[in-house]
Amino acid sequence: MSESPPTMIAEGSEYELLSSPDGFVLRYKSDNLTANLHGDDAARFRADFETIKQQFPTWKPDQLLAQLWDQGGYSWLATQDGG
Repeated sequence: MSESPPTMIAEGSEYELLSSPDGFVLRYKSDNLTANLHGDDAARFRADFETIKQQFPTWKPDQLLAQLWDQGGYSWLATQDGG
């Protein structure tokens, strides 16, 4: 059984969010950092993402994802990309 590739959810010039078969992939492009979110982290992220989207419906992807990256603490889960 082949694993499906991640699907783009939101993309800005600095950040991107993809869904993966078992969670989410949150990337900070400028520093080549990626947070792979699975299990409880993915569930918490989904709730945080929906809350921020509802509170700030006019925010662009970079604003929304930067808020989650910095204030949501998801940067702590990030690792350096291979390339």
